Amino acid sequence: MNSILPDYRTMMSSEVRDRLDRLVRRPVIMEAKNVFKEFPASGGKLHTVLKDISFQVHQREFLSIIGPSGCGKSTLIRILAGLETVTSGEILLDRHPVVNPGAERGMVFQKYTLFPWLTVCRNVMFGLESIGKDRDTAENIALQWLDIIGLSKYADYYPGQLSGGMQQRVAIARALAPQPRVLLMDEPFGALDAQTRTQMQNYLLEVWRNIDITIIFVTHDLDEAVYLSDRILALKANPGVIHEVIEVPLPRPRRARMLQEPEFLATREHVNQLIRPTVKRDDACEFKVVNMVGDKTFL
Repeated sequence: MNSILPDYRTMMSSEVRDRLDRLVRRPVIMEAKNVFKEFPASGGKLHTVLKDISFQVHQREFLSIIGPSGCGKSTLIRILAGLETVTSGEILLDRHPVVNPGAERGMVFQKYTLFPWLTVCRNVMFGLESIGKDRDTAENIALQWLDIIGLSKYADYYPGQLSGGMQQRVAIARALAPQPRVLLMDEPFGALDAQTRTQMQNYLLEVWRNIDITIIFVTHDLDEAVYLSDRILALKANPGVIHEVIEVPLPRPRRARMLQEPEFLATREHVNQLIRPTVKRDDACEFKVVNMVGDKTFL
């Protein structure tokens, strides 16, 4: 860890410590037990993507999953959603096995997944109608959610008429409208510009504060993971195994100024060292620099 920064674990206030202790005493909503995931590889071999993954997520917790490329974080959240099966082990939701997608889990992806041929309102209605709500009821609920996300006046617009941030707000509303127990998010803000991404992070936190929802959030962005989360599940790669579970020592509610505070910086540095360890000089790649321009120099 950076010698300038203290150990993040020594920086947790008694109030934050008490809140996190209360959090882990809440009911377990979702649990992974000894999960392995393998895919076929060349030569008839198997490639292990996830190895012996076990963790619990508690009611109204905000848990982020982070790790280097190839650690299986997107595969893991697809397993939690029921979009992928495990090779061995199990996923439980309220103590019941997860084997397929279900209305008790909402999902938001990085790519914009709204139906381009449906209006904003009809997109939010889609999930409600798929679980048996009649059209009038679905429309009323959809309009309520559009009001919550501040897009009421865009109800009759089509996705292509909205900005990327607005489309993701609609996607979040569509995922939350059926009142799932868990919201699963796979790098939902990864395609947004920096300013819109920050706005969406604060918007998500505000929605989360005001409804009974547990969030499991995959990201590759260290600042995002620390800023949003109660706890962070850090994975190693090849195969994906749990490296460490980090308790974030920041109080709630989160504010943008916290990104400059010592607790945030120390936690970010710790996560950075977990997933991007310093490369020893002996292990570093050596690159041969070839002069391609002769004696010319360019400013």
